[in-house]
Amino acid sequence: MFLLPSLRGGGAERVAVTLLQHLDRRRFEPHLALVDAVGPYLADVPPDVPVHDLKAGRARYAMPAIIRLAWKLRPQVVLSTLGHLNLVVILARPFLPRGVKLLVREGITVSACLAVDVQYAPVWRWLYRRFYKISDKIICQSDSMLIDLVQNFGVPREKTVRIYNPVDVQRIKRLADSAPSPYSGPGPHLVSAGRLCNQKGFDVLLDAMAVVRQTFPGAHLTILGDGPLEAGLEAQRDRLGLREAVHFAGFQPNPYPYFKHADLLVLASRYEGLPNVVLEALALGVPVVATDCPGGIQEIHRLCPGSVTVCNTDHQSLAASIVSECLRSRRPRDSGALKRLGHEFEVEEVIGCYEELFSFLPESAEA
Repeated sequence: MFLLPSLRGGGAERVAVTLLQHLDRRRFEPHLALVDAVGPYLADVPPDVPVHDLKAGRARYAMPAIIRLAWKLRPQVVLSTLGHLNLVVILARPFLPRGVKLLVREGITVSACLAVDVQYAPVWRWLYRRFYKISDKIICQSDSMLIDLVQNFGVPREKTVRIYNPVDVQRIKRLADSAPSPYSGPGPHLVSAGRLCNQKGFDVLLDAMAVVRQTFPGAHLTILGDGPLEAGLEAQRDRLGLREAVHFAGFQPNPYPYFKHADLLVLASRYEGLPNVVLEALALGVPVVATDCPGGIQEIHRLCPGSVTVCNTDHQSLAASIVSECLRSRRPRDSGALKRLGHEFEVEEVIGCYEELFSFLPESAEA
C-alpha cells in the first residue's frame, strides 16, 4: 500500500507514480492511498492500481482512515512518503494489523527543513528522534539525507537505505519532443521549476536575475510551478523591473519542452532531498547551475562536474555562476551527462531496489 498526501505536482509524487507504473505485477499487487485524492498525476496512475481516497484533507486527520484501510487490505508492506504523513503512520502502527511492515520514504534533508521552514521545530525534532526509528526501514534519496537522519536524529544506521530517484530517460525525451520551443527573443533562456515556497529560493533567483540582466539584457527566466508564495514573488519581480524578463508559467504537466529548449536550468533551493529537475535536465543534456544547499546536489556534482555548476546560496554568487555558464552556452549539449551519474538512477535499477526491499521485509517479520 503506497500512501501519499495527494498527487499534486512534485518530485515525491512523480517517483511514486513511476514505481506504480513499473512494479512487477507477477510479484506485487500495489494499492494507492491518498489523504486527498487530487492532483494532475492521478491521470498517470496505471488503471490496474486501486486508488483509495481517505478524504481526510490533512495528514494529521488521516490516522483513523489509514487504520481502517490497512485492516481492509491487510497489506504486507505500507510505504509512506513525506515527513508529516510518515509520522502519522508511525504513530498509527500499534493499531495496524500484526505483521505489516512499515517503510517511510523521506523527502527532504530534515535538519535543514526544520532550521528554515517549520514552526515549533523543537517539537518536530523530538518527534523525529523519538518515532522515526520505530519504522522498519527509512528510504533516503541521497547519502547526505541518510547521514543527517543518523547523526542528528538518532536513527539506527541499519534501518536506513539510500535509493536514488528513478529517471525515466526515454519518457522524458519523448515528452520533450512532443512540443516546440516555448521561447522567443534573444535570450539566454533560463528555466527553473518547483513549488513556489520558501524552500525553493525563487526570491534569491529573482534578485540574481536583476544582476544577470546587467550582462545579458535579453536574458529571460521562466518559472514553472505554483504555490503559496506566487503573489509575493510576482510583486518582487515587478519591484525589480523584471516584468518582461520573468514569466510565471504555473504548473506544467509536461515541463520537458521548457527544459530541452532552455540554455540553462537553475536551482536556487535552500535545501533539497534529491532534486529531480536537475536529473531530468541532465537527461536532456541541459547544463545546470545549482546552489550548494543541504541535500543531494553535491553528490550529483561530484558524479557530473562538467554539467552541474554549484555556487553559494547568495544572489550575487548565483548571478555570477549563471553569467559564467551563459557565456559558455554555445558549446554542444552534453547528452551523456546523465549516463556518467551511473546506473543507480536508471528506472530498472531503482525499481529493482524497491522490489528487493518489499520482498525481503515480510520474510523478516519476527526480526
